[in-house]
Amino acid sequence: MSNALWGVRPLVEFEPFSSVHWEDPYPVYRALREHSPVHWAPKAKLFCVSRHADVDFVLRRPEQFSSRAMTAVMFENKRPELGDVPSLLRLVVRGRVDVQKFFQGPPDAIINSDPPRHGALRGMVSRCFTPRTIASWEPRIRELVNECLAPLRAGQPFDVVSGLAVPLPVVIVTEMLGVEPEWRADFKRWAAGFITYATGAGRDTRPMREFFDVLTEFRAYMRTLVEKRRQAPTEDLISVLVDPAQKEVLDEEELFSFIHTLLLGGNETTTNLIGNAVAALLDHPEQLALVQGAPEKIPGLVEETLRWESPVQFTLRSAVEDVDVGGVRLPAGSNMALLLGAANRDERAFKSPDTFDVTRTPSPHRAFGFGIHHCLGAGLARLEARVALEELVPLLPGVRRADARREYVDSLMMRGLARLPLVPR
Repeated sequence: MSNALWGVRPLVEFEPFSSVHWEDPYPVYRALREHSPVHWAPKAKLFCVSRHADVDFVLRRPEQFSSRAMTAVMFENKRPELGDVPSLLRLVVRGRVDVQKFFQGPPDAIINSDPPRHGALRGMVSRCFTPRTIASWEPRIRELVNECLAPLRAGQPFDVVSGLAVPLPVVIVTEMLGVEPEWRADFKRWAAGFITYATGAGRDTRPMREFFDVLTEFRAYMRTLVEKRRQAPTEDLISVLVDPAQKEVLDEEELFSFIHTLLLGGNETTTNLIGNAVAALLDHPEQLALVQGAPEKIPGLVEETLRWESPVQFTLRSAVEDVDVGGVRLPAGSNMALLLGAANRDERAFKSPDTFDVTRTPSPHRAFGFGIHHCLGAGLARLEARVALEELVPLLPGVRRADARREYVDSLMMRGLARLPLVPR
């Protein structure tokens, strides 16, 4: 058992819901892997698993490690304080929020469901994310990328994050769902609100109050859109999901949970991936030289970025039974954070793991998880990033950073730059 549980000061101090290490988490990740690979975090009340083999061990065994901890742990670490009570009460009175269900997390969401229900839910939505379906979006993605890059090609100052990495996935996800163009800005705002509340640092009550407002707006709009598609189906994703001819359909809560998850994963993951890739190339000119004029190397750039600066830094699980993980006996019910960002820099799994190398192969990274909960939108994120970088990389030799400072997004689970301004050389 961890020394911390016996009252002995641990060799490494780490709390996944503290912002202390998130400017540069990699030194503490290295210390965790070396000295405390299954680390007890007393404030968060969970174990942090940092070695690649141990993370894999958990991800491969959904029958022993439940995903229902995903929302339960996040919400437990973000419970409302007194200042939030009026906001919460207003929504309860209006019948907009079931408090118990809200703090338990979305019911039967794909991200936090277990077999056999997980298989049924994933089967219902996976038909919308087949390789052929995703590939059909490439022309539209390239069109949007070139629209976004027009100012940079014209020699104007350009922020990679706000100018490309943010709008690209927002437009694609909203078009997939069938959201009207005039609502796209609201969808991005809702996604940002979900991220800020669920993964933001500290216990500031402001994000929670804002989250209640966002949740109300989101549900009101989605109810309207779903009803429209039931009455007049189109070819969009919502129409497919509510089609009564399907063998099985999502109920309202399952549908909202799926769209909620798509908003988080479909927007923030891709945004961070693109920004992280460009920043890495600017910091490693020898790697930029390798991919210049070599579009066949862009997929390797995407995979190395996913490993080296994982857009999602950890995921959560709970032990269904007493079980050994990395030589530590975890009692049934123990919650754990699987530190994907640490596992993807593990010396035991990768040669020179702190080196950014776009030619690295093979790369068994776990940026998108593994097993039955492997990210459903991984193919779309890879496609968006590949196309964006194919168009952007040829322009990078003619620009430089406008600001050397690094400002990361205010998030615990997500890792990405809040801004990446470029100016002509």
